[in-house]
Amino acid sequence: MRKYLIAMSIRTACFAGAAFSTGWLRWAMVAGAVFLPYFAVVIANAVKPRALNVATNQPPVSPRRHLGG
Repeated sequence: MRKYLIAMSIRTACFAGAAFSTGWLRWAMVAGAVFLPYFAVVIANAVKPRALNVATNQPPVSPRRHLGG
């Protein structure tokens, strides 16, 4: 969430900067404002996969044991 907020803040700055700049800098800021949302979503969704505890050598527990049997 924090990374997405930072990226959208930079996008807002690109919009404001494009309004007050000229030449190639204006077009660079417009490009940043247009393409930053895509990269922000990709970065926000890039998380490490959670490890599953599937590498245990213990046999499965009988359901009766959990039910008091």
